Amino acid sequence: MKHSDNSFQDSPLARELYESGSKLSELRAQSVKKPKQTRIFTVANQKGGVGKTTTTVNIAAALASKGLKVLVIDLDPQGNASTALNIEHSFETTSIYEVLTKKVPLDQVVVQSPAYENLFVAPATIRLASADMDLAPATGREYKLQKALNVYLTAYEFDYVFIDCPPSLGLLTVNAFAAATEVMIPVQCEYYALEGLAQLMGILELIQEDVNPDLKISTFLMTMFDARTRLASQVVEDVRANYPKVTLNTIIPRSVRVSEAPGFGQTILDYDPSSPGALAYLAAAIEIANKR
Repeated sequence: MKHSDNSFQDSPLARELYESGSKLSELRAQSVKKPKQTRIFTVANQKGGVGKTTTTVNIAAALASKGLKVLVIDLDPQGNASTALNIEHSFETTSIYEVLTKKVPLDQVVVQSPAYENLFVAPATIRLASADMDLAPATGREYKLQKALNVYLTAYEFDYVFIDCPPSLGLLTVNAFAAATEVMIPVQCEYYALEGLAQLMGILELIQEDVNPDLKISTFLMTMFDARTRLASQVVEDVRANYPKVTLNTIIPRSVRVSEAPGFGQTILDYDPSSPGALAYLAAAIEIANKR
């Protein structure tokens, strides 16, 4: 059976990625703009399995590889972003849970990535699973992360912050929306994508009205594109037609190699840097940085 990585290279929708100079050496040589102020992204989608964590860690690593200083906040109790970036997150680890519930400063939690000197991570542990319940009676419970992050960013300069959310719309995700300035939405190239997207957009409108009026929906990234199916191409076309200004040109292919990388505590950029998935995430990061 033909591997989906190869079929992606032959697909019409993929040509825009490869014809724009997406070889590894060219992408590595391409410069990116340094933002004038810290860009804080929440990477969100209420659907599970759409590539939120994969997108978070690979975009963050790609920007760090370009010399930008990046912070990843793992806000998912599963701690998958921490795993993928090879960050300790055992039960005893002081983590983002203590920041939200015990007022521990972020600088006591954030650790440096072993792979990139300018990539830093606030890890998550399974303790975070109780955070919604622990925060429920607290005053200003929606703004715990925002306050902690604001204090941290007055002391430490970062170009990008990426907050990886759980696949739910509880208090953890609301905290992420309150702390962010931008939302990045990974959109899986499958049948229910537009339906789920419409629901999420409605929720984000409420967040903008009630929690964070400065929040901007800036980025849609099409993920898990399977060139063997006509449906995937149709979903991309539909999303681009409905959200043309915020949908990236770069498309992330469905790839076994991308799925394998976290098991080795690596991003796809380190695990298989010349693979279509690595090239796509590097191209997407460049597009995000240079789009503004």
